[in-house]
Amino acid sequence: MINRRHIRVKVMQSVYAMQQSHNSDIIREEKFLKHSILKMFDLYVLNFQLIIEVQKLAAKKMALSKKKILATQEDLKPNTKFIDNKIINLIAESISVESYVELNRLDHWQEDDEYVKIIFDELQKSDLYKNYLNTVEDSPKVDKAFVIDFFKEIIAPNEKLADYFEDKMISWVDDIPFVNTWVVKTLSKCKPNKTFNLGSLYKDEDDEAFVSNLFKKTILKHKTYEEDITAKTPNWETDRIADIDMILIKMAISEFLNFPSIPVRVTINEYIEIAKDYSTSKSSYFINGVLDKISKEFLKDKRIVKIGRGLL
Repeated sequence: MINRRHIRVKVMQSVYAMQQSHNSDIIREEKFLKHSILKMFDLYVLNFQLIIEVQKLAAKKMALSKKKILATQEDLKPNTKFIDNKIINLIAESISVESYVELNRLDHWQEDDEYVKIIFDELQKSDLYKNYLNTVEDSPKVDKAFVIDFFKEIIAPNEKLADYFEDKMISWVDDIPFVNTWVVKTLSKCKPNKTFNLGSLYKDEDDEAFVSNLFKKTILKHKTYEEDITAKTPNWETDRIADIDMILIKMAISEFLNFPSIPVRVTINEYIEIAKDYSTSKSSYFINGVLDKISKEFLKDKRIVKIGRGLL
């Protein structure tokens, strides 16, 4: 499921897009923001579907080999460990996966089956695959370990596949690392004696509401927040502050003032970490300093009201 940090990243991207395009249609941009998050689930499911399609291709090639005129003993009695993999078969039999694929018409691997072949070819050449086929132990534990390594070592790092995903939807370029981690976590929790079910996109209704609330409150109050920032950066002209830094600080202020259940320190730490990935090398230090000053003044003036452990 999507976590709060990635929600913040998606909101940051939408605020930045509005700012750069000088677009004032907040309703349209909010719809696009929610759509881009929903499409993350497509990417999540496509990875599981790809694993299934690779296994299907292996079974198809095995069946064709048996029909060769000069079939070898290996062709006639192939190693079926991969096509018998209990975890992959569990995913393939999942009504949850099948329903989502049909409902959302995820026919990518039928239309672009060359990527299935690319992944299968790379898998066949790997030591991972050879070692797995030669493993004597036949257990769900071995099968699960193989599928996780297959994804981590073959699928996730494949540059052609990454380029393909990016071409399909530009926002996926930033979602891929998060979704890859999500897939691995899901596979790790998979149990052979239980039905495979896709995870939820959001942890709960609060997280889903957090998307819209953070986005709208940041956009609607950005001028006011800019004044707060200017007051705390007297030696900096507004246009000298990096666009992303300014957006992240405004989002943090929005959290200070509008989300009483999120501790101040949690907010500051989250935006420092996002800055490390999306802004300049010195941005995290700058953002930390500005937010520290602003939060202390807001607390003093009682503009920040937190509940529970919010002030800790």
